[in-house]
Amino acid sequence: MPNQIQAGFEFEAIFQEAAIGIIVTNSRFEIILSNHFADKLFGYETSELLGENISILIPNHLKDRHQGHLGNLGHEKPISRPMGIGLDLKAKRKDGSLFPIEISLSHFKASDSMHYIAFVSDVTLKRKVEMELILKNQQINQLNETLEQEVAARTQALQNTLDKLEVNAKELEISLEKEKVLGDLKTRFVSMASHEFRTPLTSILGSATLIEKYAKAEDQPKREQHINRIKSSVSHLTEILEEFLSVGKLEDGKLEIHPTEFTIRDFLQDILTDFSTYQQGIHLELASDFSCIQDASILRKVIFNGLSNALKFSQKEVVLQVVQRDTTVELIIIDQGIGISEEDQKHLFERFFRGGNATVIQGTGLGLHLVDRYMRLLGGSVQIKSELNKGTELHIQFPMR
Repeated sequence: MPNQIQAGFEFEAIFQEAAIGIIVTNSRFEIILSNHFADKLFGYETSELLGENISILIPNHLKDRHQGHLGNLGHEKPISRPMGIGLDLKAKRKDGSLFPIEISLSHFKASDSMHYIAFVSDVTLKRKVEMELILKNQQINQLNETLEQEVAARTQALQNTLDKLEVNAKELEISLEKEKVLGDLKTRFVSMASHEFRTPLTSILGSATLIEKYAKAEDQPKREQHINRIKSSVSHLTEILEEFLSVGKLEDGKLEIHPTEFTIRDFLQDILTDFSTYQQGIHLELASDFSCIQDASILRKVIFNGLSNALKFSQKEVVLQVVQRDTTVELIIIDQGIGISEEDQKHLFERFFRGGNATVIQGTGLGLHLVDRYMRLLGGSVQIKSELNKGTELHIQFPMR
């Protein structure tokens, strides 16, 4: 007898302290037992559910359908059903509010009468997490679609650039034929193009391939890294194309001069801001400010090209000197870089020419050629003084007005 009493207490403790709602009904589906978890789950006080029909916990709009299910359950052989099985079930609290549940049903006979047990869990949090996962998946799918569209757009932009380059190459070939030096120039062009386009195109292809592997939302930083790499490569190809287009305009005499007035200090400071990220830096030596009347756009290209070359070929600070004379201005760009041999200096202003010690450094061989043509267009001149391993001076001279 003591063992039976102890077993009864243990059963009562297990039943009442279970972390799941447990409801027991008789064959008329009247609630005869409910544990503390079930009472709290449905918003009732202890023992308040006893004697109530199970339908009190069913949403009003589902009561008729539920009565039919109960009728079938009472007449047919009961079958235990595990938790869930894919049904979207809701229950009603005492205050009338509804909440999603998962329910497991079982049955047993006592005193020749069928009894039913329902194990009820509130799955509000679970449904919320499931919905968040659905939304996250939708966001990932949308992000992937956007990314695919952007890659397609970048690919099309690259194709357009290559199409323009192809057209420009044909125009360049015609120009070279007119000058009867097609063989030599074509060889230089092919050598430059195979070198200059291989790196960005390889980078674009590699980044586009890797983007496909980053399909998760947490991979967005990696996707952005490769997208930025694609943008940088396309920008580099665009710069090369712009150099080819500039050569064509100069050769055809289609480039016009548009003089404007500007102060030399503001003009140069604006250019120097584009080089603020370079570690070696640029030191401007300007005694006093003064005004010029020149084509600022063309002059900017000339100075930008000179400074870019100086920084590219030197690891030390670059100096930009400004010398004002009666009617002219001379800009001197001084670097302490690798220098240029005397033999190479004879060919620096030729198209596609690159110094023997500069072949491993990025470049098209058009920069100084364009600088020379630009300065002649402005009525000025450009000269280079250099010595191997001791640096280079680029002298740019142009009329003030």
